[in-house]
Amino acid sequence: MSEDRDDIGSFGKSVALEKRETADDGRRFSPSAARNRAPIGDVFETVMPLDGVILEVASGTGEHGAYMTERFPELRWIYSDVDEKSMASQKAWVAHSDADGRLSGPIRLDASAVSWDEAELSAPFDAVYCANMIHIAPFEAAEGLLRGAGRVLGTGAKLLLYGPFARNGEVAESNARFSEDLKRRDPSWGVRDLDLDLMPIAEQAELILDRVIEMPANNLIVVFRKR
Repeated sequence: MSEDRDDIGSFGKSVALEKRETADDGRRFSPSAARNRAPIGDVFETVMPLDGVILEVASGTGEHGAYMTERFPELRWIYSDVDEKSMASQKAWVAHSDADGRLSGPIRLDASAVSWDEAELSAPFDAVYCANMIHIAPFEAAEGLLRGAGRVLGTGAKLLLYGPFARNGEVAESNARFSEDLKRRDPSWGVRDLDLDLMPIAEQAELILDRVIEMPANNLIVVFRKR
């Protein structure tokens, strides 16, 4: 198993902020995914469909989808991404999976695009899932994610976001430091304000805030429901 570090760059390039390992079969492993997948899964089990079709946006290494389909045996999960290195890892996780076809993809999807093309042809989905993307991408990606979810979700279906957020102009000290570090790397990055930045766009996309759940390390799970 080899080690690699992703380049820091604009949206559409590998933007991992940590050292990752790559197995001989091409699967990549993220230390943060190893830490957060079980706590996210615990919340996922209580708020999300466990027998539906989930579209994951910006699937990264692919570990979350592999974990969720192993933990929830009726769940069907579709990877998507725009980064070639990430998509290669996702393909390797699909090949490694024994989920009987319940783990699939990746499809090429630019969250910031006006149309999600292949994903929209497969809509509606029972849920959209996105972890740790919107703070390490230009704001257009967050805006596109919300508008795209509004297009591909069926009535009552949910969008789950995971990551650091500010609330009504207030942000945890550790997240404020993190946001400043992100902006030094790329001025278009940064921790987004759920209420001031995202809610107006969500409302336009007919997404209703369903619940906000506090997670370890000052992260949140934010769940929207399609009107």
